[in-house]
Amino acid sequence: MKILGSFLTAFAVCFLITPILIFFLKKLDVIDSPGGRKIHSNKIPSMGGLGFVIATLFSLFIWMDYSQLLELRFILAALSLMLFVGIRDDLVNLTAWQKLASQLVATFIVVVMADVRITGLYGLFGVYDLPLVLSYGLSFFTVIVLTNAFNLIDGLDGLAGTVSVIAFTFLSWWFYSVGQTSFAILSLTLTGGVLSFLIFNWHPAKVFMGDTGSLCLGFALATLVIHFIDMNGHLLDVEGLKFRAPIAAGIALVIIPLYDTARVFFRRASNGKSPMAPDKSHVHHFLMRGGLRHDQVSLLLGFISISFIALSVLGSGFSDYVMIPALVLLAVLLGYRLDSVTLKRVRKRSKQTASILAKNFPIEPLLNSQDVEPETKESKPRRRTRIKSKILENIKLSDN
Repeated sequence: MKILGSFLTAFAVCFLITPILIFFLKKLDVIDSPGGRKIHSNKIPSMGGLGFVIATLFSLFIWMDYSQLLELRFILAALSLMLFVGIRDDLVNLTAWQKLASQLVATFIVVVMADVRITGLYGLFGVYDLPLVLSYGLSFFTVIVLTNAFNLIDGLDGLAGTVSVIAFTFLSWWFYSVGQTSFAILSLTLTGGVLSFLIFNWHPAKVFMGDTGSLCLGFALATLVIHFIDMNGHLLDVEGLKFRAPIAAGIALVIIPLYDTARVFFRRASNGKSPMAPDKSHVHHFLMRGGLRHDQVSLLLGFISISFIALSVLGSGFSDYVMIPALVLLAVLLGYRLDSVTLKRVRKRSKQTASILAKNFPIEPLLNSQDVEPETKESKPRRRTRIKSKILENIKLSDN
């Protein structure tokens, strides 16, 4: 009853306060303007993640008893810290080092004070328990990477919300099945808040979650995934659905942000760019260039996320020696297939656009206009190419 009540309360509260939040964000000019690497064409209020985080915290304090709140006190404190960091970053851009320092403090609260950490490799390479220093280091690294990886996929209407709802829903069911009631309530309450937010964030979005939302979602998901991995590593077979490949199961839950981050970093490094240099090489950007809409990309990547989770459930009896290579290989092959199909669609659209231009935008009148310099033997082909390129560029921008 508590878990369902907390879910419904978070959903209702977020649904009620988000329109109010949108109104005040517009009044305060907390707006994400189009331009640069951004793919939206209108001014959209940002910092909307404040709605589902407040709804989640409010619902937890309403439905959880004292012992459950005590169990999650450090996690909720760290989540509140990430909320304030996100708000500050949305209002006044923080430097990368300032954000990292804040994330390290929040991670310290969860890993050291709440003792939510990866305690071993659970039999992988014959390692069951890690020394405390290595355990802390690996846990810190995991939280920071997942938090920022999730922040990177928040570049498309509904994408971050869709991926997180799928993961939180699965985690709530699993935690409940193994008797981790407090973590089950936390997971499903987050599901309720984010699901309600998606009503306003689905394409065409009325509000963006901003760093306020994406940092909190990534941090919460990283914390819950680490607890999921460690719980699986110490579960007995009789205690519920045990994944004999706990690390692989954790990877499956966050396969979209992990794959996207690894792909982007590799492409940038292979092109001689800094891995941290921003661009439009993310998976969702690439799929949109292939002709898919915002909602189609979000649904496609959501379906892929569900498929990887389903695969980890079906392979729950296999070890990490089998499941980790299987998941990595499948992700690489699927990514390669998506890239090749998308490239074919991009080339096809370019040819179709060029054909339409040839019929509807004759080049000769443009070349003969008074604004064009007198013809020479070499200037005419160059101007023709330049004019075609300019029109193509404008059409691509209007498509986005």
